[in-house]
Amino acid sequence: MKPPAHSGPELRPRDPRSGQMRPAVRQPGYYPGYSTLSQSKFWDAATRTKITERVDNPPPRRFFNEDQWKFWAEVFEHILPQSDRTPDRRISLIAPLDERLFENRTVGYRFENMPHDRLVYRSLGIHAINAEAQARYAEDFLGLDHLGQEITLRAIHDGRPIAGTDIWAHMSVHRFWQLLTSDAIEAYYAHPWAWDEIGFGGPAYPRAYTRLEHGEPEPWEVEEQRYQWLAPEQSLSDVVDDASHHHTEAEQHRHSPATRSE
Repeated sequence: MKPPAHSGPELRPRDPRSGQMRPAVRQPGYYPGYSTLSQSKFWDAATRTKITERVDNPPPRRFFNEDQWKFWAEVFEHILPQSDRTPDRRISLIAPLDERLFENRTVGYRFENMPHDRLVYRSLGIHAINAEAQARYAEDFLGLDHLGQEITLRAIHDGRPIAGTDIWAHMSVHRFWQLLTSDAIEAYYAHPWAWDEIGFGGPAYPRAYTRLEHGEPEPWEVEEQRYQWLAPEQSLSDVVDDASHHHTEAEQHRHSPATRSE
């Protein structure tokens, strides 16, 4: 079986001075040694149970089949890369999404130019991304190398797909990308390992925050220690060649591939 396109060590961030890849670590970020879970004894029982389960008991696969799970795991790795983490400390972004879709949980409304989330994730989104990959490389998305996948997703991110016209006629490309990023971010930053990465102090109940001014850390937090890094060479994460996707809300959601002019 072909390994995932994001699995190679060459996809780790680089040291700007040496150009060498930085080693994968259990806890990336600017707060070394900090652990939100170390403060769990100060949380109420319901909060403690809810948060520790995110680490100890991630939800099982119930909505996606195995191939769909693998597909979206690969896509989400581009949206929120975790190549700087050791494999045992990578946060599953698909497990919470699978649970949300299985339970049919939504934000309570749906845009008129978007199908139901379940339909987007189970079929339309996969077909749209594969169509773009086929048009560019004559290969499905999972068959591409990392850079090919990046270029494929970048076209959708920018609202400039060259394929899938039949799909985009019934699904807003911008709303689609918004859905993916929202689900990825929600899953990642609900996890305590991500809190460690950004130095988040954790739940404030029943213990309150006390240092509310001047940005000073609480006694249980640690001082920020920044370091410099560069994106991997096979990544487009630091490539910004235009601002075509930064339009007004109305302009973004008028996307119509059949009549778009370049």
